[in-house]
Amino acid sequence: MLYPLLFKTIFKDKIWGGEKIRSILGKDFSPLPNCGETWEISGVKGNISVVKDGALQGRDLMSLVQEYKGALVGGKVYEEFGHEFPLLIKFIDANDDLSIQVHPDDALAKERHDSFGKTEMWYIIQADQDAQLNAGFNREIDEKIYLKHLDNNELHQILNFEKVEAGDVFFLPAGRVHYIGKGICLAEIQQTSDITYRIYDFDRVDDQGNKRELHTEQALAAIDYNYYGTYKTVYASEKNKSSQLVQCPYFTSNLLELDSTVSKDYSWVDSFVIYLCMEGEVSIQYGQGEMKIRKGDTILVPAIFKNITLVPTAEAKLLEIYIE
Repeated sequence: MLYPLLFKTIFKDKIWGGEKIRSILGKDFSPLPNCGETWEISGVKGNISVVKDGALQGRDLMSLVQEYKGALVGGKVYEEFGHEFPLLIKFIDANDDLSIQVHPDDALAKERHDSFGKTEMWYIIQADQDAQLNAGFNREIDEKIYLKHLDNNELHQILNFEKVEAGDVFFLPAGRVHYIGKGICLAEIQQTSDITYRIYDFDRVDDQGNKRELHTEQALAAIDYNYYGTYKTVYASEKNKSSQLVQCPYFTSNLLELDSTVSKDYSWVDSFVIYLCMEGEVSIQYGQGEMKIRKGDTILVPAIFKNITLVPTAEAKLLEIYIE
């Protein structure tokens, strides 16, 4: 019964959202006035993904994990996470700056919210000229220095900014202060968590004139005040091979740039595999079946399928995600 699963996109209008979800990724978010995020695969309560087509059409991800267990997510993954799907996959369009924010780690999130923490990564799909983002601090600081700059509305003086272009990758472990700057469209892979501590929101108001809630006190214990020197992920890409971007306890992500047929053997990893199509179109051949994905599609390949053949139409680019 299992087969690679495409889910109905969950669209989120945001105060900072724009049009690129439609214009770049080809996703129609009407009747929303804009779209800041899409949730492509989600096990977050209240936002559980629903299968788009096939024999399992209309079934939600949580019920599928409960029924198929390790055959869907992998025995090792099921043993660790049970009925909860461990990753949340998003596309984000920042038509304006997002808030400056931080996420708690597993221990703090468990203590405060009975939730997973939120470690994540970004893959830049498109960026306007001179678009930039913040990842971490530009010097070694402590809580006292941080609060002084926050209180004086001078936080930008201690933040690390990076100009970005398509293909850039940033890994953001829980605790790293960050924000996505305007003009950036990206893919986000993260732990299943919707906990964000908003530090500063540029004093903007919604259409009712209300400012969004800040979480100044909650953020203090979550922030990693260390300086790391380098924040952008350096990687080398080789055609038709999995080129590693990020490997962490929560997920491994690779880039697959394809211009010919590639056979993948996943017998060594006890996990589902997720493909995000960043460019082009790819035919996925599995068992006795075949399906096509195109730019903007995100597909969940159940763990039971260990041998996959990827056939690009001309050139294509995929993100490949699994848990080791």
